[in-house]
Amino acid sequence: MHNILVCDDDRDIVAALKIYLSGGEYRVFEAYNGAEAVEAVRKNDIHLVLMDIMMPELDGFSAAREIRKT
Repeated sequence: MHNILVCDDDRDIVAALKIYLSGGEYRVFEAYNGAEAVEAVRKNDIHLVLMDIMMPELDGFSAAREIRKT
């Protein structure tokens, strides 16, 4: 099983991606801002991150830099 994190401040986009990716070999985690994404990666064994760039609290670029530190 592979774990995918979908991160976007638009909940409809997260929901749509979760529908497309769920089932089979994928387990989908959700985050709605960069800070939540960083926390999700710290707490779970995430294999792939799909992240929006422009988000509140912590943008996608900053979140990616934080994730790379782990």
